[in-house]
Amino acid sequence: MKKVLVTGAGGFVGRHSLKTLVERGFEVHAVASKTLPTVNSDCIWHLANLLDHTSIKELVGKVKPTHLLHFAWCYTVPGQYWKSQDNFLWVQASLELLRQFREQGGDRVVIGGTCAEYDWKYGYCSELVTPLNPDTPYGICKNALQEIVSCYCETTSLSSAWGRIFFPYGAYEYPNRLVSSVILSLLKGEPARCSHGNQIRDFMYVQDVADAFVALLESEVTRSVNIGSGQAIAIKDVVYKIADIIGRADLVQLGAIASAAKETPLLVADVTRLSNEVGWQPKFNLERGLRQAIICWEKQLLS
Repeated sequence: MKKVLVTGAGGFVGRHSLKTLVERGFEVHAVASKTLPTVNSDCIWHLANLLDHTSIKELVGKVKPTHLLHFAWCYTVPGQYWKSQDNFLWVQASLELLRQFREQGGDRVVIGGTCAEYDWKYGYCSELVTPLNPDTPYGICKNALQEIVSCYCETTSLSSAWGRIFFPYGAYEYPNRLVSSVILSLLKGEPARCSHGNQIRDFMYVQDVADAFVALLESEVTRSVNIGSGQAIAIKDVVYKIADIIGRADLVQLGAIASAAKETPLLVADVTRLSNEVGWQPKFNLERGLRQAIICWEKQLLS
């Protein structure tokens, strides 16, 4: 039987991968760090501190997974994780997790990376062409881990791939991230204060992000693969699309807050490898994804 260990299983992307993994015939072992969530009753949940090497050894020895889907990292609270010293701890923990996985006979590992590994001045990001030049501890640590994992897996003949996530949005997202903050403001009848909104980005609904990782895990594709939509859209167009769905365009305030210093105007994924080699396509277009996100936040506000 295919047996997958999912770290960060209670997180934004990880929790959305569980149902798909079960549907694809995996015995799913989900890891949480503090409390056991009731995200999916078809999974076997484990409490473990992955920053503790003894806990890692005990967990992997107990589960003996054939596959590893590794999302766990320092908490991605907006404005904090970019420079957190925990990034360095997670490089160490991830390497120990990988070592234990191989020693217990694991076959295939896929790890969640980030578009922050790229040199953003190029804008259009291709795995095969665009230089890697991260400038934050978060991006540097992710990129360093990717290089070490690639070398380790090549040396040990362990099958691996690395998914570089672009701009996910949707259910269970932090409420002060762009899409969620705009949705919540408009649902509450409050002004949605944004920057000028001319920045062009690559947004993907979180269920599609999770499903892309499952497809990558099941494939034989190796090395880095961009996990994005490949669609370029201005932030202001996303904001007004949300406003049109909710019917509160009058509350949108573009230019009300300053944009970040030296903010790159364009950041979009080349998804050729994802579509052609992995053979995967997203199910949610922007409008459908935003409508689903709005429904989720409406339910949460009413609960």
